[in-house]
Amino acid sequence: MVRAPKSVGVRLNLHVLEIAGTWEPNDAERRAAWELYVELVTRVSVVPLRADEGLLREALTSLYSLFATTREVLRKHGPDVAEPKRNGQYNFGYLAVAMLNFGVRPLLARWHPALEDWENQRPTDRSRRDHEQAWPQAAELRQALQDTRSILSAYADLLASACGVPNLLDAVPTTD
Repeated sequence: MVRAPKSVGVRLNLHVLEIAGTWEPNDAERRAAWELYVELVTRVSVVPLRADEGLLREALTSLYSLFATTREVLRKHGPDVAEPKRNGQYNFGYLAVAMLNFGVRPLLARWHPALEDWENQRPTDRSRRDHEQAWPQAAELRQALQDTRSILSAYADLLASACGVPNLLDAVPTTD
C-alpha cells in the first residue's frame, strides 16, 4: 500500500500567478484532492483533443463543469480543506480556487463568447462539426486548450502526490 506523504512540494505556473511552496494535506484535504483528481484525469482537462476529434464546444463545456464539481467538493469537505496552515503553507481550498480562477477561467472568459458568436452564424444545412472546423480561430482555441491542459496536468500530478497514488496520467493518450 502506498502511503500519502506528510508534505508535498507545490510548484504551479499559472502564467499570471506562480504558486510555489509546500502543502501538508490533512485527511479531509486528501479526500477532496482524490475527488478532484478523478475529475481532472477523466475529462478533456488533461486528455488531448486532437484536431480531428471532438467538438470545441464540448471541451469548453467539460472545463466549465469543473467549477460546479470543485464547488461541490469544497462544500462537501467543508472548512477543513481550507484551514490556515503554519508558515504560509498552501491548503486544498486555496489550490482548488486558484486552479479555477487562474487556470480555467481565463480560457473560458476569452473563448466561450468567441465560439458562441461563431456558432450563431452556422447555416442550418451545415453540421456543428463542419461549422466548427471552418472557424478561422479553431486552431488557436485548440492551442489554448493544450496550454490549459498543461496547467491542469500539473494540478493533477500535485493532487496524485498528495493522495499518495501513482499518477494515472500515464493512462492518458498523448498527441505525439
